[in-house]
Amino acid sequence: MTQREPFVEGRREILRQASVALGGRPVTVWEVSARAELEPQASSDPAPTHHTTKLDVDATLRRWNIAIVQGSRWVGCMTGTNGFWVVAPVRTKPPAPPPDGRERRSRERLTLELAGLCLGLLDRREPAPGHAPPRPDPLQDITTLPGIIAHELSNPLTAARAGLQLAMESLGRWTEVAAGRRLELLDELGQVVEDIDRSVSFLRAVKDRARGALARSERFDAVRVVRSCCTLESRVLKEKKIPLEFDSTLETVYLKGDPNALYDLLVNLIRNAADASAAQPAPIRVGLVQEASSLRLTVEDRGAGIRPQDLERIFEPGYTTKEFGEGSGMGLVVVQSVVRNMFAGSIAVDSKVGAGTTVAVTLPIPPQRSVDPQP
Repeated sequence: MTQREPFVEGRREILRQASVALGGRPVTVWEVSARAELEPQASSDPAPTHHTTKLDVDATLRRWNIAIVQGSRWVGCMTGTNGFWVVAPVRTKPPAPPPDGRERRSRERLTLELAGLCLGLLDRREPAPGHAPPRPDPLQDITTLPGIIAHELSNPLTAARAGLQLAMESLGRWTEVAAGRRLELLDELGQVVEDIDRSVSFLRAVKDRARGALARSERFDAVRVVRSCCTLESRVLKEKKIPLEFDSTLETVYLKGDPNALYDLLVNLIRNAADASAAQPAPIRVGLVQEASSLRLTVEDRGAGIRPQDLERIFEPGYTTKEFGEGSGMGLVVVQSVVRNMFAGSIAVDSKVGAGTTVAVTLPIPPQRSVDPQP
């Protein structure tokens, strides 16, 4: 018997006992993959069918606004023929007691909570006898520090936003100020609220990354993400005296994926364009149009351009045309990975030496809800 077999048998026994307690319904344990999908790891059924292990993320975790964290594990079973699932996290510590001491969880949920706790404790590894405990990783504090900072900053920003909204409500009723002036002040304060919202979203992304959430997947307004990115990047490029122009008539277009990934993708493209335009500053133009069932995002510069022999290699990991120490050669690799793997899109680069470069990203648009405004 190998060293891992007892753990495998123990996991199967935990799932089997949970299945018995739930009237024989199959119980499965899943793990969240890098693409924010739930991949089955084990089941109480020796020969599970597709329907007993296929858990819909939208109908379960996102239905309750649960963070989709890569590497997290869940144990669950289907409640009946209506297709609804009961799930519980796999963890090493029991959950907090219910509010006011009143238990609201169902018998099925409590059973799965216990199974998840047993699985978490089983998989926790203890150092072997006679071996010294592993030395602490000096990078551990560095990797957890961003999450701590983001958490501490989010709370005062949320409080500031609430206070600002109360002030705006009071200002709206302040008849001593002329109506026109009140509208101007409310508009300015509204801009501050939007800045706070962007900051909180950014800090949430930092916390997600600190927890290892590489792939959030949610429904988001791509136009708003692109517009916000251009607004912030235009301020960054002011120091280089490079204007950034955003050209689009779209109001809203919803995509499915990680909004932070789209934001980072555009930041990479804009800053590459800025580097190419450093010698002769010229406007960088970001375009966003809808073509049939696709969203086309373009970043155009009038910089130095890319030589044909370099153009064939720009998506190779580690390849860069920048001076030593100025580029990692991974920016466009990440961009291509996000476009293809997360959004199932495509990317094309057209460049001429001395004339500039245009990067075009095409992203398929999923079916929009009937209540969405038409772009």
